[in-house]
Amino acid sequence: MTEIYHNPRCTKSREALNLLQSRGLDVRVIKYLEEPPSEKQLRQIVKLLGIRPEQLVRKGEKLFKELGLADQTLTDKQWIATLAEHPRLIERPIVVHDGKAAIGRPIDQVVEILDG
Repeated sequence: MTEIYHNPRCTKSREALNLLQSRGLDVRVIKYLEEPPSEKQLRQIVKLLGIRPEQLVRKGEKLFKELGLADQTLTDKQWIATLAEHPRLIERPIVVHDGKAAIGRPIDQVVEILDG
């Protein structure tokens, strides 16, 4: 099964979902703002993406500034906890397919894990 961490209000997220559906994939849509991933799920996503947790953070998000995160140095564990508590900060969309993951910015990254 393919999973997409989806925000229906996001153009890139809708584009990724359309791509998955156009390929006839069985897709589990996770509206992560309504159903936030746990810290354990976030650790797994970061591992599949091959990135540090901080790289999953939407630093241009208003909430990022409101929380004063630009002025802090957080550990990977603290970033995971922050993302779990504030899912709006999670970069989107994230697609998980066949043991691989990609952030759909640009959409080509999703195509790579589907075709790879």
